[in-house]
Amino acid sequence: MIQSMTGYGKSVVTFKDKKINVEIKSLNSKTLDLSTRIAPLYREKEMEIRQMVSKALIRGKVDVNVWIEKEAGVDATPINGALLENYFWQMKDISAKTGIPEPADWFTTLMRLPDVLTKTEVEVLSEQEWEVVCRAVDQALHNIVEFRIQEGAALQKMFTEKVDNIAALLESIEPYEKSRVEKIRSRIIDGLKTIPEVEYDKNRLEQELIYYIEKLDISEEKQRLANHLKYFRESMDEPAGQGKKLGFIAQEMGREINTTGSKSNNAEMQNIVVKMKDELEQIKEQVLNAL
Repeated sequence: MIQSMTGYGKSVVTFKDKKINVEIKSLNSKTLDLSTRIAPLYREKEMEIRQMVSKALIRGKVDVNVWIEKEAGVDATPINGALLENYFWQMKDISAKTGIPEPADWFTTLMRLPDVLTKTEVEVLSEQEWEVVCRAVDQALHNIVEFRIQEGAALQKMFTEKVDNIAALLESIEPYEKSRVEKIRSRIIDGLKTIPEVEYDKNRLEQELIYYIEKLDISEEKQRLANHLKYFRESMDEPAGQGKKLGFIAQEMGREINTTGSKSNNAEMQNIVVKMKDELEQIKEQVLNAL
């Protein structure tokens, strides 16, 4: 079944005082174009996250965002009270010795001094927390794949409709194809009759007509186009990841339709070919979104 390359998935998990958010977005691309924004604590695991994403999504322009939310107040930077007190008494002593006035707003002055608001603790990623992050990434990947499947079902429905339309148009060519042979023959003979005092070998003329009509024959093009339509339908039912293949088949369909148009030599047939091209163009536009 077809999957779309367009998708969105998000998951939120809780670990102690944290909310771990994973958001994944994807659009169409010829290859896997993966970009990440990962919270500093988890950057050491970026390669593992990339491997998980590339294995699940295969292709597309993918953006992965992993960030942490903490409860209010939990992550506040502590004040180094001992250092602040030391600064205070040093400044009092300097003021007494030099006569420099003491600051009117002690707290504002002291809080600006070096290392009063320095967070020295270093957070280390535990194995337990990493397992929780992995679950969050897995869940987000599951959600985006489900999204892609839903979008893919809509694509497949559209492709089926367009392929059926092309097949119906192809069948509608047949009546005009049969009648045009006689029209071509009559037009050539009538043209010869307008030339006065012309003599021609009827057998030779018949041979030339047969040769000319064979050059305009579209039986092979019709058969190949019918085969391409069948192959396109079969490929849609194969496992996901057939987007490029469907694109190649659509190109081959276009070649047969174009050749049919150039050989048609009939206004009604050319109108049908234009309609087939319109249906095929809509397939080509949307097949770029297929995984």
